[in-house]
Amino acid sequence: MYQSFSLYKIEDNKKIPFSSEEYSKFKFGDGAIASKFGQSLASEFIQQNKDILLSGSEIVVVPSPYNAIPTASYWMSAAFIDRVNHFLASNGLKSLLTSKIHRYKTYSADYGNMTYEQRLNLISGDTYHLDKSFLEHRICLFIDDIKITGSHEKVIRTLITDQGIEGQFIFIYFAELINKEVDPTIENELNYYYVKTLEDLISLIVQDSFVYNTRVIKYILKKEPRDLEILINSISFKLISELVRLAISNNYHVMPEYEKSLQFFIKQIKYGN
Repeated sequence: MYQSFSLYKIEDNKKIPFSSEEYSKFKFGDGAIASKFGQSLASEFIQQNKDILLSGSEIVVVPSPYNAIPTASYWMSAAFIDRVNHFLASNGLKSLLTSKIHRYKTYSADYGNMTYEQRLNLISGDTYHLDKSFLEHRICLFIDDIKITGSHEKVIRTLITDQGIEGQFIFIYFAELINKEVDPTIENELNYYYVKTLEDLISLIVQDSFVYNTRVIKYILKKEPRDLEILINSISFKLISELVRLAISNNYHVMPEYEKSLQFFIKQIKYGN
């Protein structure tokens, strides 16, 4: 059984029902905003779905697919889990379980600029894995930040069907585009509403609440050498080390479009900056 829930509905690209600036900052690593979004999403979900949460059923939260580097929505999901767990605990119920959609391939193209068909063709080339034995016969909450065309949801539904997983599946979004007349590239506009330059990104990275995600690391590794020099001189050695660790763990060192920039950062780790 499939259900869907979203905190905000987008009907008009000129009337976004949440802060576009905050959303852009969230997509580029502002952990404080990720927490705010996750808490808000959880609070409304609790209000509208108390019957499900209080049923005593085992409930599993599954963030959006990733390999080694979390997505922005992963950090939002973490806050969602905390808020719901407090609600469950206050009612004497067990906390949420967590699982993961493993994603074994990645791409460098900008997903937010694509049509439904382009998105589906792109992500269908990835390899995904769901833990059938863990999800079977449980209530599964698949959480993502935004639903524009539904291509990611389609991939997950196909996985569930192909693996014959039985259960109750709820797709939860911070926001959802419900007017299909709106061009799906609105997602790209939201993503880059605040972050238009390297300096904009640096203003987020130097904050205590900053957390890396796939978008941030891809954005950095696509930059020209002169921009990488600016970044090196603007952020801490610890953050550079973390960037390298995450990028290598996601196999960006074997992707030609990222290899050169990543080697630049690796040298900084080896010799200091």
